[in-house]
Parts: sequence; structure tokens; C-alpha cells
Amino acid sequence: MHLIKLALIAAVASCSVPAMAQWQWIDGQGHKVFSDRAPPPDIPGKNILRQPGSAASRQAAAPAGGTTDPATVAAAAAPAKPAAQPADKGVDKTLEEQKRKQEEQEAAKAKAEQQQREKQRQDNCARARQSKAALTSGQLLAYSNAKGERGFMDDATREAEVKRTDAVIASDCGPAQ
Repeated sequence: MHLIKLALIAAVASCSVPAMAQWQWIDGQGHKVFSDRAPPPDIPGKNILRQPGSAASRQAAAPAGGTTDPATVAAAAAPAKPAAQPADKGVDKTLEEQKRKQEEQEAAKAKAEQQQREKQRQDNCARARQSKAALTSGQLLAYSNAKGERGFMDDATREAEVKRTDAVIASDCGPAQ
């Protein structure tokens, strides 16, 4: 019967081991903080008292010889540094690579949009030049009104269309053309 009780106590004790996987640090106001998450990046390494999985935290949790002297516990916990931060200050290489690729894609997309706008501007310029050539040719020009009726341009309408076409040429063809 004692063997069953002993096995039961050992099973219960082994279940509490994951509960010891906690971080312990001193925050900016001097309060001890216990958490299952890593401390914020503004907490210096010297203020981290315990972290899960490190030898220093196991020594701090159960000091050698059973002493509970605060100086011994602090000395054992002082060299502990967060295990989650690599030597390069926590830079995740895959995240940086994804960020770089996304920036490249955005730059390529912006360049393609700029090229599309430039092509459209050149097409508008060519159409406006053709329209101006037709308007200034002196030939009789027909048009359709809003009702779909066919009419012929008089001199005032022709002059208004030439001014509108000149404005399109000025905006889309550039100053040198």
C-alpha cells in the first residue's frame, strides 16, 4: 500500500514540474514579476532572476546545500540571460527575409504602376496630337451630340476643342514636346 501512495505522490510531483517553467524578473519600479512569458526587451539581463530551462534558474530554485541565502541565490541567478535572445539582439532571420521580399515586391509593383501610367500618358499624348491635327486641318468635322444626333462643328466649337486638346497635350506630352 505504501508503494502505491509513493507512486501517486511521485506522479503528482512530476506534474508540477511544468509549473516551474516561469520567468521571474524585477521591473522598472522594483517589483518582482512572475510570468510564463519572457520579460519585455527593456528589462536588462541583470534584472532577470529566473528563466525556464536555464541551469541558473534551477540553481536559483533549489540552491546547492539547501541554503536560502539571498546573496547565494542572487549570485546564481545574476549571470542568467534570456535564452530567447540570440547574440544578434533578437533579430529573426526568416522574418527579416520575408520583410525584404515584401519590400521588393512592393517596389516592383510601384515600378509597374509607374510604367503603366507613363504608357497611358504617352497614349493620351498621341491621341491628343492626332485630334489636334484633324481639328486644325480645315476639313468639315462631324460629331454626335448627347441624343445621338449627328451635327457639324462650327468655328466656335472647333476652337473650344482645339483649346481642350492643347491642354491635354500640355499635361501629357510634357514641356519639351
